[in-house]
Amino acid sequence: MAVINEISQKIISEVKKVFKTKSEIIEMTLASLFAGGHVLLEDVPGTGKTILAKAVSKAAGLDFSRIQCTPDLMPQDITGSSIWRPDQLKFEFRKGPIMSSIVLVDELNRATPRTQSALLECMAENQLSVDGNSYTLEKPFFVIATENPVESEGTFPLPEAQKDRFMLCLNMGYPDNEDEKTIITAQRAQIHPVENVKSVVTKEQILECMKEASEIYVDDAVLEYILSLVKKTREDDRIHAGISPRGSIALYKASQAFAAVKGKSFVSPEDVKKLTVPVFRKRLILTTDSLLKGYSAENIISEFLDEIPIPVFNSRV
Repeated sequence: MAVINEISQKIISEVKKVFKTKSEIIEMTLASLFAGGHVLLEDVPGTGKTILAKAVSKAAGLDFSRIQCTPDLMPQDITGSSIWRPDQLKFEFRKGPIMSSIVLVDELNRATPRTQSALLECMAENQLSVDGNSYTLEKPFFVIATENPVESEGTFPLPEAQKDRFMLCLNMGYPDNEDEKTIITAQRAQIHPVENVKSVVTKEQILECMKEASEIYVDDAVLEYILSLVKKTREDDRIHAGISPRGSIALYKASQAFAAVKGKSFVSPEDVKKLTVPVFRKRLILTTDSLLKGYSAENIISEFLDEIPIPVFNSRV
């Protein structure tokens, strides 16, 4: 599995030229890509969400498109539509921006629920249905969506089905002083920072990484640890709806890919712990009473991680 680690380090090194914050955010983003998932980046404006998405796509050598969400955006603006060609006397399908390898959906919560729903089939089944016809999306297909959690004017809450389609929800955080100094001084350049990012791997290498990530060994004890965490969310009185089987699969696959990015051939409980909050936090629905008492999904998940003992596991296949 050293191949995935080598490919990951190449991409991370290139992305960090312009994305000056924790390498772990890039590692988790790549883990989601290799696991066939999607990522929701949640933080205040100006923390580098768009820069990260563009830099990853460029370094990975993948096609990139951007969808800027607004309240008047229509589903066909995402999926594409059939256009009548009078010279040929037939309809011709014009591809929408969703038909790219990496799609940045910027400010997803500014789109209406009807438009947001246009992404559901694509993200869950890697296919698109338009005017009664189905189109298979090429692999890899990776959605990076951004959301500003502190702004409510002109926004629409993401439906639970939409949240469940994202493998990970990541908080960017602010850069430290040294990194922010580098960001500020880089503005002296006359070109956009992403222009400095080069393609360092190929699409074929990314596909090979996806195949290898699915083969990372998971011991039965680690699998039971994942299931114990999931079971806790379904039994806690503070939680109205716990983690679904899709969430269980997301944690399993994300842990495999994250371990591979780290250069390991097996998943450890520490890998699972590292990813539990990003995988679970948007999937939990708390009761009204627990919200009024000040509980958050992150706090409850952290309690579970503290309560459930780390299992002894076999790292050999």
